[in-house]
Amino acid sequence: MLAHYLGDAGQMAICGEGNVSGKISDGRFLVKASGTVLQTLRPSELVEVRADTMLESLESDMSLTDEEVTALLLAARVSGKALKPSVETLFHAWLLTLPHVQFVGHVHPIAVNQVLASLSASVFARRRMFPDQVVCCGAESVLVPYADPGLALARHIRRRVRAFCERTGTAPKTILVRNHGIIACGSTPQDVMAALAMAEKAAAIFVGAASLGGPVFMDPHDIARIAGRADEHYRQKMLRRM
Repeated sequence: MLAHYLGDAGQMAICGEGNVSGKISDGRFLVKASGTVLQTLRPSELVEVRADTMLESLESDMSLTDEEVTALLLAARVSGKALKPSVETLFHAWLLTLPHVQFVGHVHPIAVNQVLASLSASVFARRRMFPDQVVCCGAESVLVPYADPGLALARHIRRRVRAFCERTGTAPKTILVRNHGIIACGSTPQDVMAALAMAEKAAAIFVGAASLGGPVFMDPHDIARIAGRADEHYRQKMLRRM
């Protein structure tokens, strides 16, 4: 459901872009195989993998060649051994260890990438323009510099997300990667779908507002109020049932 939604939702991902993952148990998860297409993804194109050796490689400072990363991914397979896990499986492995994160989605939406390929990426990550952006995407997003997809990117994500968690006391809902795309984390597929769809809407509004003199952002006090409202938490729970 998550993969097909992201593949069908406008142009969030085309061809073999993007990937999804879902936790099966502590230490094991399913992830999209490299080269498969979100829009038409079949259960047989998901690979079950073990996270342990991938997590060890992220914690280490040791550099790995492309061939060694491929060998690491292939060795992590539990099922789907005719397939290669996406090279971005490494950051999925780490994000799925965060509290309450059961699903991860990563796509390359047009409006979001317009912003991430601009000088305004850091402002878009920090500020919010409307209440549902706060509800679905979080009070702010993590911004990660561009890095080579694979081990280098996963290590950048781990470093930036850890700093965000320490500063805010909560895990991020959305992670923006400059010149690349967006990642969303959630306890349900609906959480991930809502975050990515709302981020694309927010990016389109941001780009449009930039042509009209620049976005007018919400006050931090109002953002905190929206993020803490009981009725918004109730609405989030209801959205998860859709």
